[in-house]
Amino acid sequence: MNYQKVYGITGPVSVAGPTAPENKLNDELIQELKKENSFETEQETANRVKVLETLQMLTEKFVFQVSKNKNMSDGMAKDAGGKIFTYGSYRLGVHGPGSDIDTLVVVPKHVTREDFFTVFDALLRERDELDEIAPVPDAFVPIIKMKFSGISIDLICARLDIAQVPLNLTLSDKNLLRNLDEKDLRALNGTRVTDEILELVPKPNVFRIALRAIKLWAQRRAIYANIFGFPGGVAWAMLVARICQLYPNACSAVILNRFFKILSEWKWPQPVVLKPIEDGPLQVRVWNPKIYAQDRSHRMPVITPAYPSMCATHNITESTKKVILEEFARGIQVTNDIFSNKGTWADLFQKHDFFYKYKFYLTITVSTKGSDEEHLKWSGLVESKTRLLVLKLEALAGIKLAHPFTKPFESSYCYDTEEDYKNILNNYGSHKTEGQLEKYVKVTDDNKDDETIKDQKQVHITTMYIGLSVNVTEKKEKIDIHVPCTEFFNLCRNFSEEYQKSDTFALSIRYVKLYDISDEVYDEGEARPKKKKSKNKKRKDENEADISKRPRSDTAASVHEENSSSVPALEQSTKPITPVT
Repeated sequence: MNYQKVYGITGPVSVAGPTAPENKLNDELIQELKKENSFETEQETANRVKVLETLQMLTEKFVFQVSKNKNMSDGMAKDAGGKIFTYGSYRLGVHGPGSDIDTLVVVPKHVTREDFFTVFDALLRERDELDEIAPVPDAFVPIIKMKFSGISIDLICARLDIAQVPLNLTLSDKNLLRNLDEKDLRALNGTRVTDEILELVPKPNVFRIALRAIKLWAQRRAIYANIFGFPGGVAWAMLVARICQLYPNACSAVILNRFFKILSEWKWPQPVVLKPIEDGPLQVRVWNPKIYAQDRSHRMPVITPAYPSMCATHNITESTKKVILEEFARGIQVTNDIFSNKGTWADLFQKHDFFYKYKFYLTITVSTKGSDEEHLKWSGLVESKTRLLVLKLEALAGIKLAHPFTKPFESSYCYDTEEDYKNILNNYGSHKTEGQLEKYVKVTDDNKDDETIKDQKQVHITTMYIGLSVNVTEKKEKIDIHVPCTEFFNLCRNFSEEYQKSDTFALSIRYVKLYDISDEVYDEGEARPKKKKSKNKKRKDENEADISKRPRSDTAASVHEENSSSVPALEQSTKPITPVT
C-alpha cells in the first residue's frame, strides 16, 4: 500500500494524477505563460543574483560600521555579521521580468532601526548602481524603496536579540522571535511565511506554474493589490497552495480549474489555512476570531502559516470581495471552456474592462511641486489611505459598489510660472481639457536626464480611480459623497504637518463620467468608449454595463485644492452636474 503524506488540515479531495488531455492542456498553459512574458531570461536572473550579492556585501559593511561606532574591536565588529533574506515572488520562484525583489536585512541586537535609515541609507546613496531611493521610516513595516541596477527593491530591516548574525542563520526557529518589537516581527514574517508555503505544497513545480498563472490572471483582471483591498502576492500564493494540498498529484492546469471552482463556493468568512494555527513563546496576538472582534470582521480571511499567524487579506472590503467573487465565477466559465476545447488559456488572461464598466468614476489626484522622493512619500501616503475612502463610500445608501483600480497613473510636467502650474492641475485628468497640456513639456524616461529638463521646475502627479456603481430609485435622487470625501481629504492632510503645505503638496478629489476619463487609462490602440446616438432617450439603469447606451450628458464636476471639501452629488439626470457647496 502506497503511503502519501497528507498536506493541510484536511485530507485531499482527489489523489488522481493527470490524464493525457490534462497534460496537453498543461503544456499549452506553460507555452501561453512564456508567450505572455512570464519568465525572465538567464541574463536577467544573473543580474538579480549580482544585485543581491552587492546588498549582502553592503549589509555586512553596514553592521561593521555601526559596530565600530559603538566601540567594538575590528574582530567583534566583523563577527557581528548581518544577512539578507528574500521573500515574496522572488523567494517563491515565480518572479518575472520587471518584478521587484522583496529583501529583508537581518541585523544583531546592537544595530537599530534608526541606523538602518541613516547609516545603511548613506551607504546605498554612495553606490553608482542606485537609480532612485525613497525611505519610508513611518510605514506599517518601515521600508526603503529603491531602484538598484534597474531592479526595484523593497528593503526592510529586522533586529534579532542575538549578538551575531552568521551567514548560515535560518529564521525557522520561533525562539528567534523573542524580545522583538512588533515592527521587527512584521518584517521577519514575510520570509518565514514564504519558506513555510514552499514546505506545505506537495509538488513545488506544479505550485509555481499555477501561481504564475494566477498572478498573471489577477494582474490582468486588476484584482492584485493588497493596498487597495485586494489579495496581494502572499495571499494569492496561499490560496493556490491550499488547492495544491487538496489535489496533491494534479497538474497545474487542473489546479487552476479547481482553484476557481472551490474558492467561488467557499463559505466565506471561513478562513483558508495551510496548517493548524500554532501557539508559540511570545505574548503576541495570533489570529483568532473567537477572541478578537477585529478578526471576526475579516471578509475573506487567508491565514499565514508561520507563527504568529496573521490574516493576509484584512484589507478586503465588501466591494472588493464582490469584484473578486465575480472574477472567480468568470474563471470557472473560462477554464471549463478550455477543458472542453471551446477556449484557450489566452482567454483567461484577457485584460480587465474597468474603464468601460461604470458610469461614474471618482478620481483622486495627488501632486507635488518638488522632488521625486517628496512626491513618492506624499502619493504613497494617499495611496495607503484610499481603501478607507472605499469603506466610507460603500457605506452610503445608494452606492452598490466602490471599486478601486489597482494601478495609480503617474505623470510629470515642466512649468515656468504659478499660472502654468495651476493650468496643468486644472486641465489634467479630463478628456475634454487634457489637450491644453500639449503646450507643456512632459517628463518621460527618455528625457528626464536632459539638463534642460533637470533645470526646470516640475510638478509630479499621481491619479487613482474608484469606479462607482450606484442604485437610485427616483429619477432626481442624489447621493451626496461630500462627507466621506471631506473626511478622507482631512485624514491625508493632517497626517503630518509637512503635508499641510498646500503650496507644495496638493490633493484634489473629483468625479468624472465614463466618457470624460483621461486618455492615459487606455492603452495605445485601445478604443475609448463612445456614445451611440439614439432616438430613444429613455433612461437606463445607472449601473448598466452597455457602454454604447450611456446617458447623453458627460459633464464632469471637479473639486480643486482651494475647495477640496466641495464634492458633487451624483444624480440620475442628464442635466449638467454642479458641485454641492
